[in-house]
Amino acid sequence: MLLAVSKNCSADAVRGLANAGQQAFGESYVQEAIAKITVLSDLHLSWHFIGPIQRNKTAQIAASFDWVHGVDRAIIAQRLSAARQPGQQPLNVCLQVNVSGEASKSGVAPAELADLAAAVRDLPGLRLRGLMAIPQATADVALQRVQFALLRQCLERLNAHGAGLDTLSMGMSDDLEAAIAEGATIVRVGTALFGSRLKG
Repeated sequence: MLLAVSKNCSADAVRGLANAGQQAFGESYVQEAIAKITVLSDLHLSWHFIGPIQRNKTAQIAASFDWVHGVDRAIIAQRLSAARQPGQQPLNVCLQVNVSGEASKSGVAPAELADLAAAVRDLPGLRLRGLMAIPQATADVALQRVQFALLRQCLERLNAHGAGLDTLSMGMSDDLEAAIAEGATIVRVGTALFGSRLKG
């Protein structure tokens, strides 16, 4: 799946890409995203939240999005579950794994992943779909592949114990080829589709 990262892009830009056939869009800022989701409600789009998840934003995220990438704490999953309404389809969830070991990166350590997956798997209103990662930025394709392979191996270990996961959300504009080579099922691409944007 090509996930078009539309943060800091206008609703008109999203509509233009949707008119060209793109259906899945990723957003990182809750208020900006909800404004776009509202304006574009006439389109049948899939909305993915891909930014850091603050506790006080979980209700809005649960109400407005189809997917959440980046759950790395059980409390966040519990709050998303509690806020998802019974009439809504289950919220698709990917757990974020810190594959590079960088202290500055969000994500659960690989050694702690099984416990987090077990805590999330049976929460009502959620469907645990897979894993995501934002590896250390590098132009070294071999290192890119090592980090993406680690995420794939994490998924394979969970599935060996019956997790039934089907999603690897990994790879962005600068490293998507390596991610795809290691089994990515969702690549998150912004700059290559929309160009550079003013805000981060």
